[in-house]
Amino acid sequence: MSLLFSSTNRRAPSVDLKGALLQGQAPDRGLYMPERFPRLQPAELERFRAMPYATIAFEVLRRYAGDVIDEELLRTLCEDAYDFEVPLEPVRDRVHVMRLDRGPTASFKDFAARMMARLIGHFVRSDGRELTILTATSGDTGSAVASAFHGVAGIRVCVLFPIDEVSTRQRKQMTTLGGNIRTIAVDGKFDDCQAMVKRAFADEALAGVPLSSANSINIGRLLPQSVYYLYAWSRLAEPGEPLLVVVPSGNFGNMMGAMFARKMGMPLRRLVVPVNENDEFPKFLATTDYRKIEPSVACLSNAMNVGHPSNLARLVDLYGGQLDETGVVHRAPDFAAMRRDLFSSSVSDEATRETIRSAWERHGLLLEPHGAVGWRGLLDYEAVEPLAGAPAVVVETAHPAKFPDEIRKLLGIEPEVPASLARLDELPETYDRMGADYDAFREYVRTHYA
Repeated sequence: MSLLFSSTNRRAPSVDLKGALLQGQAPDRGLYMPERFPRLQPAELERFRAMPYATIAFEVLRRYAGDVIDEELLRTLCEDAYDFEVPLEPVRDRVHVMRLDRGPTASFKDFAARMMARLIGHFVRSDGRELTILTATSGDTGSAVASAFHGVAGIRVCVLFPIDEVSTRQRKQMTTLGGNIRTIAVDGKFDDCQAMVKRAFADEALAGVPLSSANSINIGRLLPQSVYYLYAWSRLAEPGEPLLVVVPSGNFGNMMGAMFARKMGMPLRRLVVPVNENDEFPKFLATTDYRKIEPSVACLSNAMNVGHPSNLARLVDLYGGQLDETGVVHRAPDFAAMRRDLFSSSVSDEATRETIRSAWERHGLLLEPHGAVGWRGLLDYEAVEPLAGAPAVVVETAHPAKFPDEIRKLLGIEPEVPASLARLDELPETYDRMGADYDAFREYVRTHYA
């Protein structure tokens, strides 16, 4: 029997994993959440210690898939998706950095995008249908999605990105592929791109175009992201020992992966959620008053420039509240429980730069801006509650070579370029451009995908 997923807005029918993946956003503009979380017993968690990453991924995902996909096929897809390393770099005491930058686009988004592409590709082929993936990106999502879905039969991809807020290498990872991948540079913010994508899903004028999303509004992003937290726990913690997890956050999909792992049974000491100068979440946690930041603030950690995180609706749902897609809180979550489980601070660009310098000088730890926000978040947490020898992991979400100018300026070194980025500068780009104009985007979708 398959586990079902229901909408955070409570006005759409429940669906299985296949339905949630193919729809992306629920028809009532809510986000799909599991109606229950499958529990991993302590003995099952212990067995993860001896398993390779791909096997842990299979053991986690099969519990959500039920009978929508054959288990042996799912195992094969996991082994195919996760054919790269997941380094846990020791820094000091029992504190490690988990480098999620060894995939084909050198970012943590590869973990979800590669699994989604394989699952959605399978469902589309088995149904004999076509599907158009619309996705908005503030940095690494677009490149990971474009890479993962490039050449997948029956699937067309359209990526929207804010023209002035992605790095050159991030942009070129999307705009040099061609084929079934189209990209649109939007004269606006990430929040504009995200709002246009969300609106398209609920637009009756586009009802004849089969649409889905690879943004973290799609539950298919979060489920694979829960795996690497369980993997980290299995390598860093003693039996039953809780792990402190630090996740630099923007749209909150990555941190929700950690919350899902906790709901499945992973012992979690606390989840530290540092953000950049878009500080709507730490203020919400402190004051219970949610105020979107419009427009979002452009920061060094560009993938986190989000003034209204989509996945905040899922977090609020997890704590018994309801937040709609516009940012209205219809029912307050249990703030006391949220504060026990979560810690959040805001990290300025100045502090981000200082952290890159100090981490390198003190520990030989090379961080890019997003990882630096994460490391500073750990230091902020330790100022309030010392670790006292407890295990901790800080997530580094992108390869430093994606931000060579900043690394060169701050540290005077040239970050080693991984093979996945090495040839980008030589490749020709193709992308379209438009303003933050939904009517123009609707016409674009009709023209290219209807």
